[in-house]
Amino acid sequence: MVKFYNSLTRAKEEVPSHEGNVVKMYSCGPTVYYYPHIGNFRAYLFMDNIRRVLKYNGYKLDGVMNITDVGHLTSDADEGEDKMLVASQREHKSPWEIAKYYTDVFMNDAKALNIDLPEHIVPATSVIEDMIKFVEKLIENGYAYETSKGIYFDIAKFKDYGKLSGMNINEKLAGARIDVDEEKHSPYDFVLWVKAPKEHIMQWQSPWGMGYPGWHIECSVIGDKFLGETIDIHTGGVDHKPVHHENEIAQSNCHYGHQVVKMWMHLEFLQVDGGKMSKSLGNIYTLKDLAEKGYSAEDFRYFYFMAHYSKQQNFTFDAIEMAKNTLKSIKNLTKEHKNGTAVVDTISYEKEFLDCINDDLNMPKAIACVLRMLKEERSKDVYQTMMQFNQVLGLNLEEIEDDIPEEIKTLCEKRWQAKKNKDFATADSLRQEISNLGFEVKDTREGYNIIKK
Repeated sequence: MVKFYNSLTRAKEEVPSHEGNVVKMYSCGPTVYYYPHIGNFRAYLFMDNIRRVLKYNGYKLDGVMNITDVGHLTSDADEGEDKMLVASQREHKSPWEIAKYYTDVFMNDAKALNIDLPEHIVPATSVIEDMIKFVEKLIENGYAYETSKGIYFDIAKFKDYGKLSGMNINEKLAGARIDVDEEKHSPYDFVLWVKAPKEHIMQWQSPWGMGYPGWHIECSVIGDKFLGETIDIHTGGVDHKPVHHENEIAQSNCHYGHQVVKMWMHLEFLQVDGGKMSKSLGNIYTLKDLAEKGYSAEDFRYFYFMAHYSKQQNFTFDAIEMAKNTLKSIKNLTKEHKNGTAVVDTISYEKEFLDCINDDLNMPKAIACVLRMLKEERSKDVYQTMMQFNQVLGLNLEEIEDDIPEEIKTLCEKRWQAKKNKDFATADSLRQEISNLGFEVKDTREGYNIIKK
């Protein structure tokens, strides 16, 4: 049984599904106005992890991810300029050129990370007419109203507003310290459709004049269009809980008159050197930045497995170095098992691995299970089980560095076996022989690495 933590109910629950074991899953996608960084990609590795674990358990996925190419203001609370326009002014390109370029960058990086992308990837600008119809129905049902600035959702009409984040809306209203818009019923009513000034670059004709959608409406509409009125799992970053996802719940549930999303799953932040990522601190890294420092996208993919998604993960170059070395060891050990002759019963490992991944994606424990299994005597049984586990891990296990001569590999394996047998005199002698031939063997918790001097 697969159980994930549901942010809405604050409990681990069995994964919901539709007929035929189909899981309908929505994932908040990128705003394509700049280069995606490693903090962004932790969210998409989280999405990938969920998808792979569900498939491993025999589920079928019907997934959707939006591409925000309009409507995301520089503040989540409907303030500031549209991020696409800011990028357009910065780079002297049209918003559509900006969206195309950074969408391509995102997709290329996602491919490098071997992310299992959803079945539907939908730009917000492709569903403008659907958004307008969605807003019209909210007005018709009495949940939205018009002002001189746009169409707003009336949060007072939705009694469960704040349930996801645990926010008491009455207390929040009492302590409100934001600019008051006299036309809004509440300072926290959020925009569904913005009436655009003539000079605004991105705008469309609507029943309320020329304008453009608010950010929150796109996820509800895209989910509705491609998944229907009941969604099993919705994923996103923990920073989306108090505003974006609360607003999604309000407009979607009021549009249909029932709860649309059954399970909400949220990922914690990626920190850098124990603190928040910030341009001013110069600690925002892209995959390209990591590559320039000698770390591959796959190294970062393995780094993701080193912490549980519900905990803040701390990125340091020491940590990514450890991930790189462990991944290299895993690949080499996997290759050694491919030609192994020992007979190893891997059933207990298979059960442990499954229990770990099905217990709210406990990847650190699952990885510990993998590393223990790889320490077994070299066996095709272990190799085949590792290939099975790799349906979840998504690593390129056939890519092995073959710049180490076979003679050195043989000596290193003999030394390792001598060490396991507590024949330390032979192990030390073999280490010296390896060193004399220009190589160094370094022991790790998982085995050993061979390094050319």
